[in-house]
Amino acid sequence: MNRYRMRFAPQVWTPSLSPTLVNWLRTLRHRQCDREVKISSIDIIGDSHVRGHLDAGHGVMIMPNHSSHADPYVIYAAADRIGTALYLMATWHVFHDKSRLVQWLLRKHGCFSVDREANDIGAFKMATSLLQEKPEPLVIFPEGEIYHCSDRVTPFREGAAAIAVAAARKSDRPIVCVPCAISYSYVDDPTPALLSTMGELEESIFWRRQTERPLEERIYRFAEALLAVKELEYFGETKSGRLPERIRGLGDFILDGVEARHELSQGTKSIPERVKAARKVIIEKRTADDATDTVKSTLDNDLEDLFLVVQSFSYPGDYVVDKPSIGRMAETIDKFEEDVLMKFTATIKARRSVKVEFGEAVEVVGDKKIKGQTTTITAEIEKRVQEMLDRA
Repeated sequence: MNRYRMRFAPQVWTPSLSPTLVNWLRTLRHRQCDREVKISSIDIIGDSHVRGHLDAGHGVMIMPNHSSHADPYVIYAAADRIGTALYLMATWHVFHDKSRLVQWLLRKHGCFSVDREANDIGAFKMATSLLQEKPEPLVIFPEGEIYHCSDRVTPFREGAAAIAVAAARKSDRPIVCVPCAISYSYVDDPTPALLSTMGELEESIFWRRQTERPLEERIYRFAEALLAVKELEYFGETKSGRLPERIRGLGDFILDGVEARHELSQGTKSIPERVKAARKVIIEKRTADDATDTVKSTLDNDLEDLFLVVQSFSYPGDYVVDKPSIGRMAETIDKFEEDVLMKFTATIKARRSVKVEFGEAVEVVGDKKIKGQTTTITAEIEKRVQEMLDRA
């Protein structure tokens, strides 16, 4: 997973969409998609679901899974095929440290920032107004993070659906949420690059390259070694049992400890939502005027613990063994490359194709008397995206 600064956003970036510029730069985007993320072809299915609602004047939110750094390129290519520009909510880190030109181009493409570590009311209001007023769709990735599991969605957060529900309550037009499944497959064989990276990973923990073993076995042996190191750090001993249970046990132990130290209620929320709530509290404490260097150091350790929780959560533990495909092995090695070799993004191992499928929209009801609609919509969209991925 990408490491990013765990602090509140230093500023806000608002959209300044220019459909004319977006259309004019279409060829350049397609070239970048081929050159930078090695996407050779994009197959788009169900685009009529989006086009039909746009033609009817509805407010459209597109909710895709988010398994790859190539997803923004792919979603813009799909929008080109549909014949529309779009708005896209992105973490503020996408803008930060970029040149003024890149920031300007992002804003002209409809991108705007959200502070995921705070209750970003400004981004929430911006998104609701776009759904209520603009003819272009709004894209939000409900998973929040890139987990490198393109065959399996991780729990969708409820923020996107909450925006749609809030927009529908004061909208003069219907609001719909469209599920979108993005799945990748290799056109060229990535095996040589995977073997090379696997060797680097093994050497990084002072192992010899295990070239006599099958790649799947090397992946699991390496994962076991990493987990054992962390178990020794936090438990003082290694645990036994299946990898998924051990990973989950470590994450729960760390997160429970952070929440206890900051007197936070666990509730029934998902791991990412619990981590987000804890991060917000810790960052608030760290930025307080009376925070000493000692206090800040302790809080930084808690933030590191939370990052490890999300890292461990991104490894299901049975992703490869459940279906030992070259794609799943590649995604797992990609995660190792970012987490262990500290690459900002994993190297792309070979040329790929991608399938983008849009499903039937879920209509959002604006009646305030309807309770639990946000949870219902989130669960339904997640279910439909997983069903489309299963068919891919």
